[in-house]
Amino acid sequence: MSVPLREALKFWAKLGFISFGGPAGQIAVLHQELVEKRRWISERRFLHALNYCMLLPGPEAQQLVTYIGWLMHRTWGGVLAGALFVLPSLFILIGLSWVYLTFGQVPWIAAIFFGIKPAITAIVLHAAVRIGKRTIHNQALRWIALGSFLAIFVFNLAFPIIVIFAALIGIWGGKRYPEHFQQTAASHDKASGTHAAALIDDHTPTPEHAKFSKKKLVIQSSTALALWLIPFFALTLAFGWKTLYPQIAWFFTKAAFLTFGGAYAVLPYVYQGAVDQFHWLSAGQMMDGLALGETTPGPLIMVVAFVGYLAGHIQHLIGNSNPFWFGVLGACVATWFTFLPSFFLVLVGGPLIESTHGKLSFTAPLTAISAAVVGVIANLGLFFAYHVFFPHGLGGSISWISIAITLLAGLALFKFQKGVISVLTGSALAGLLSYLLTSLLI
Repeated sequence: MSVPLREALKFWAKLGFISFGGPAGQIAVLHQELVEKRRWISERRFLHALNYCMLLPGPEAQQLVTYIGWLMHRTWGGVLAGALFVLPSLFILIGLSWVYLTFGQVPWIAAIFFGIKPAITAIVLHAAVRIGKRTIHNQALRWIALGSFLAIFVFNLAFPIIVIFAALIGIWGGKRYPEHFQQTAASHDKASGTHAAALIDDHTPTPEHAKFSKKKLVIQSSTALALWLIPFFALTLAFGWKTLYPQIAWFFTKAAFLTFGGAYAVLPYVYQGAVDQFHWLSAGQMMDGLALGETTPGPLIMVVAFVGYLAGHIQHLIGNSNPFWFGVLGACVATWFTFLPSFFLVLVGGPLIESTHGKLSFTAPLTAISAAVVGVIANLGLFFAYHVFFPHGLGGSISWISIAITLLAGLALFKFQKGVISVLTGSALAGLLSYLLTSLLI
């Protein structure tokens, strides 16, 4: 017995609207629904798929959805499952981005974002600690994390260079000191009780479409390449090589291959490019975008849609009656070129990479990269803290309210294990309250 494609698509569509809570929350929901409740896949097969997706660059929850959809219903099943996981958040973020640019200067809305920025600082630092606990389990990896932090904090080294150095250390270390570069297995709590056999059980043979085939590899790789080249050259012909949209396409293609460790890992790279290099948006706007990404369903990396929308909208404010559609184009371009490699790696690389799963020569560089990512995320958190605590630079006044909100948000996250949505809501209310009290005192 198999699950009809239509029934599966209904679930994937529903998941796209309820997948709050970041990667950990999304994977927990998937485990509960697919392993415990629906029994579409067994615990062992689910964890095998999860471990594989965690080895890849890109958003692991979206890739896990794509992988399971592919395993159940071939290529189109994977494509539709992964797309339905992303599309709801794309539409929601386009709407929120328009509201942000149109009404963001209204005092009470600005006050809400004032309260959210300190919470984002705490959330990023919390992510660094959480990822560090999961990936750093010996002194060698701690040195790699510290080195990556100093490389970006002191020397402002570009994120791709840090990734390359970490990978080289992992290759060398995996051969010389293999015990320090073993990956820890991902795990989930098993539900109590005995489960009935799953549709894709422990001993279910690998379906024919999931087995390696040179012919299929060539066809699918050519298709993926065409899906990248055609829109890229169309944007270049329409707007010019050195214009905004081809830049967005190329930049987020590179970002897609650097997201080892999830969305927080790529945020420093997106920040370096979007804020420092291309000046598409400001540091404050980047933090606001991250807040919007945290409060919408779908993968957190969907913040790229916010970046793309703001870049297109702001650049076409002058001389255009309706910059909204330029923003929509920017959001769609950023999303397409960010997620296309994820589909490629799962659908095309799956049969190839599975044969290397668990081999130290393959996993050691990724273990080192994951450790380096922790240092980079910690640097991002400190950078956000600087902009929030000293909004006018070191020579200006200190925002004590922001410091207080950051400390309270950190307390809620670290001590009381509150969810991101709860922390952001409380911080937004704190920002609004501070605005109301200031208005009454003036």
